Amino acid sequence: MVGGGTKRRRRRLQLSKLYTLTCAQACFKQDHSQIGGPGFSRVVYCNEPDSPEADSRNYSDNYVRTTKYTLATFLPKSLFEQFRRVANFYFLVTGVLAFTPLAPYTASSAIVPLLFVIGATMVKEGVEDWRRQKQDNEVNNRKVKVHRGDGSFDAKEWKTLSIGDIVKVEKNEFFPADLVLLSSSYEDAICYVETMNLDGETNLKVKQGLEVTSSLRDEFNFKGFEAFVKCEDPNANLYSFVGTMELKGAKYPLSPQQLLLRDSKLRNTDFIFGAVIFTGHDTKVIQNSTDPPSKRSMIEKKMDKIIYLMFFMVITMAFIGSVIFGVTTRDDLKDGVMKRWYLRPDSSSIFFDPKRAPVAAIYHFLTAVMLYSYFIPISLYVSIEIVKVLQSIFINQDIHMYYEEADKPARARTSNLNEELGQVDTILSDKTGTLTCNSMEFIKCSVAGTAYGRGVTEVEMAMGRRKGGPLVFQSDENDIDMEYSKEAITEESTVKGFNFRDERIMNGNWVTETHADVIQKFFRLLAVCHTVIPEVDEDTEKISYEAESPDEAAFVIAARELGFEFFNRTQTTISVRELDLVSGKRVERLYKVLNVLEFNSTRKRMSVIVQEEDGKLLLLCKGADNVMFERLSKNGREFEEETRDHVNEYADAGLRTLILAYRELDEKEYKVFNERISEAKSSVSADRESLIEEVTEKIEKDLILLGATAVEDKLQNGVPDCIDKLAQAGIKIWVLTGDKMETAINIGFACSLLRQDMKQIIINLETPEIQSLEKTGEKDVIAKASKENVLSQIINGKTQLKYSGGNAFALIIDGKSLAYALDDDIKHIFLELAVSCASVICCRSSPKQKALVTRLVKSGNGKTTLAIGDGANDVGMLQEADIGVGISGVEGMQAVMSSDIAIAQFRYLERLLLVHGHWCYRRISTMICYFFYKNITFGFTLFLYETYTTFSSTPAYNDWFLSLYNVFFSSLPVIALGVFDQDVSARYCLKFPLLYQEGVQNVLFSWRRILGWMFNGFYSAMALAISYFTLIQHIVIWSSIVVWYFFITVYGELPSRISTGAYKVFVEALAPSLSYWLITLFVVVATLMPYFIYSALQMSFFPMYHGMIQWLRYEGQCNDPEYCDIVRQRSIRPTTVGFTARLEAKKRSVRISEPAS
Repeated sequence: MVGGGTKRRRRRLQLSKLYTLTCAQACFKQDHSQIGGPGFSRVVYCNEPDSPEADSRNYSDNYVRTTKYTLATFLPKSLFEQFRRVANFYFLVTGVLAFTPLAPYTASSAIVPLLFVIGATMVKEGVEDWRRQKQDNEVNNRKVKVHRGDGSFDAKEWKTLSIGDIVKVEKNEFFPADLVLLSSSYEDAICYVETMNLDGETNLKVKQGLEVTSSLRDEFNFKGFEAFVKCEDPNANLYSFVGTMELKGAKYPLSPQQLLLRDSKLRNTDFIFGAVIFTGHDTKVIQNSTDPPSKRSMIEKKMDKIIYLMFFMVITMAFIGSVIFGVTTRDDLKDGVMKRWYLRPDSSSIFFDPKRAPVAAIYHFLTAVMLYSYFIPISLYVSIEIVKVLQSIFINQDIHMYYEEADKPARARTSNLNEELGQVDTILSDKTGTLTCNSMEFIKCSVAGTAYGRGVTEVEMAMGRRKGGPLVFQSDENDIDMEYSKEAITEESTVKGFNFRDERIMNGNWVTETHADVIQKFFRLLAVCHTVIPEVDEDTEKISYEAESPDEAAFVIAARELGFEFFNRTQTTISVRELDLVSGKRVERLYKVLNVLEFNSTRKRMSVIVQEEDGKLLLLCKGADNVMFERLSKNGREFEEETRDHVNEYADAGLRTLILAYRELDEKEYKVFNERISEAKSSVSADRESLIEEVTEKIEKDLILLGATAVEDKLQNGVPDCIDKLAQAGIKIWVLTGDKMETAINIGFACSLLRQDMKQIIINLETPEIQSLEKTGEKDVIAKASKENVLSQIINGKTQLKYSGGNAFALIIDGKSLAYALDDDIKHIFLELAVSCASVICCRSSPKQKALVTRLVKSGNGKTTLAIGDGANDVGMLQEADIGVGISGVEGMQAVMSSDIAIAQFRYLERLLLVHGHWCYRRISTMICYFFYKNITFGFTLFLYETYTTFSSTPAYNDWFLSLYNVFFSSLPVIALGVFDQDVSARYCLKFPLLYQEGVQNVLFSWRRILGWMFNGFYSAMALAISYFTLIQHIVIWSSIVVWYFFITVYGELPSRISTGAYKVFVEALAPSLSYWLITLFVVVATLMPYFIYSALQMSFFPMYHGMIQWLRYEGQCNDPEYCDIVRQRSIRPTTVGFTARLEAKKRSVRISEPAS
């Protein structure tokens, strides 16, 4: 076994050389001259973290904190959070004044409720932050092997790492800090890194250590190892790094090629050794994040304005009362006659002294402000906190948002933003790991003009469900309709990356097809044209593939499953097992790899030149349709028309397509090409890339078309359905991704954010003018020209929209252009263009750009924004948005730890917003309105009593009646409403997404509605405000009435020194009186009648969305398509994305084409 392992290791070491040429060797550049100057002052003593020189630097440790508070800051910061709420600050002031003789009640009755409210809220905040602390500890306590100094490595926690430590990271582990790569399991010190957590890309990046350290491949090699690194200071730029390493008296340049970033993952490499350069909050990924913000919902902010209004009312009433009191007091003692003898104005020092009436009026004003404080509900905030916590528990316990496969429920990590979930106007989503599963599946192909493959995409399944029928696929050959269900297809699909079903070419049946020779060349190209490395399991002899991208792996797997098995690779050869058309037997063929012309975003294609066993030279090429069709020869276009049609169909089904073509080369032509490509690659001039491109252009032409592949960038289950429902709800969806533009566009089609008839406004800097300028190296000129170019494209886009005639547009912009679009003088024009488009996709976006775009949308339109992502690169975006939703996927917990709510799958966003969001918004809005209504009703009785007592500041009620009214007597029914009330059930919330627009338009918490509740504060509408009675609501409503009578009875029986004015009032005065009970009944009926009348008129003539749905449900018409469409047409925002919009667009195109035919 040892010998076998050594043999396998040597084989892999040799194979790594296949990639060595793709790694740019570091050389000293102009930037390296800045080292030691401002911004480039970092000094690292490798393998000497405890040296005095290293200690004197005081670099940050590797502990990362995402909590809002620390032990030291919890008390002051939490108190600040509580008292920045206007009501709490007001009650603090009145609580302090309660200790003075001015108070109309005892100090304890004012302070105790305030302490209870503040204390309960602080406890809740503390518990939520403690949960964040636990998740921080989970990351900080991860283990990594660290050099002890004697040639051995021990496991240590991430948080204990120091600058200069040498660490050993093994396959599939995350890097614990920013490291300089020293060596790896490959002899040339390369390694493969997955940076999905940073830039969203799933394809692997190749990194390579310096040649001078590449021999350090064993642990004992580091005994006595010393190196000295000088580099740039911590910064947020993920794609740059400048430094030097001094080793054995010589200096070596360091570049991004040697930098391994925290939270990226080691893949396809057994281990690496690295030196810690940046730790903790100095790492680039954390530099891209921001401090956890203190988020407040829009309703809570508006509630502060209502408090200001109420405070103005209190001041007004106190002022009116104090003026009347002053005048009355001045005239209280005339000619020795005391009008209000019971106030003893003759012996009063100030309060009722007729000789000092103005001062008495001022004191009365302060007393009245304290007395009328009951207009403002002290228990409002704590009641809302209680309701939000209980709402969060319901979210956490929702079985429909539980992901059984990963055992992950939804988690509301903060309850402050529940109602915001019902008001989201724009969703900004990451792509990789959020919309997709990070896996590709080969699902269809077109060969020789014939379409093969009956696999079903998520988009097709969603469209089939929308149509209400089974999915039907038609065979081109025998024209037989075949039905496939999702379950049947899923059951058959057992090979990861392969979801292809077609009996015509599977199991070797392709040899009977008309164009069997073309099919053979097609799948042979898939088996040969790639850079994949095969690995054979010695126990099972099964072959697995390690690829730079999931696309590559899917192609090779598809070729294997269809009879062309790639099984071995050396530096210069590829071995394939395939079926021989002549002999009909399975044979092994060896292809000599002469050149690999790699894929990049400019070329949009990849080619290999191989030599067959008989000496024939072939160029095999695959690439995007827009660059491949133009390279076909006149004789190679036999199947072009059919292939184009199939490619368009595949794109409409949300699939990623590549065109496959080939050509034969003669030896003379190849010899000339090989000489020129070698010269170009050896060039050290600035236009080296252009020279290489020029040479490859001449060889990659006159191709013969074979066909096209279609792979599905596997969306998470239910993503198209979810996006369609969110679009119907009037929510705009933006995609912010680090991926290439082509990939993002393909996902846009897969998600139905884009469709074929939607016009695209593409903003990039891939113009000839900018590219030629970039070669000059004059940065200022390039920046100025680029900015002008981007501005021009944005203005042109707005012009297109202006004269579009109502057509849907999509805006697609890359990261380089986005950097200029976000400049202060352009960003608002860019935002105007973006919000006018149906879809917005930002490609190659850095984490910082994601956060800036989110900030622009949030501040620019003033509506609620929600950001959703799963990686560390999404943290800034999640924190910047009004609501941050983290996907608790497989790629670390950084996004979840920085989020407000965590869900396991994107599809759960549908239920989170349309059901829980709508309910929470409605409940909180109604609850707040009712709180102010009941306090106005209660407080106004105090004012009326004041008018009866000539504003003498005598309270109408006992101190504890006043204090407990809000905190105890009247809170439970409102809390029950806030937790349990439903206008419509979850099923109808999902069936009629337009109901969500009530929250987007904020119709339930508009000033009109708020003032309506206030002005109608003279009657009780509690029972009518509830749409959905439960047993709990019945209990709290009726029990609150019982508790009031119980309290007033028991409290009145206490000695008079305790119960004061309440002594036996109910038992001896009220209960025996028939008039008391008659008046109580009359008041209830009289105050309810106006609300009954108003509700009946509104429901009959001016129903809101939920009212219309309640009528449909009541009349049993919820399943009638005609009635449902009538309701949906009431939407304020037309549905322009999603498969529903796609179907409507198809219907329109059919209607337009019918007259023409």
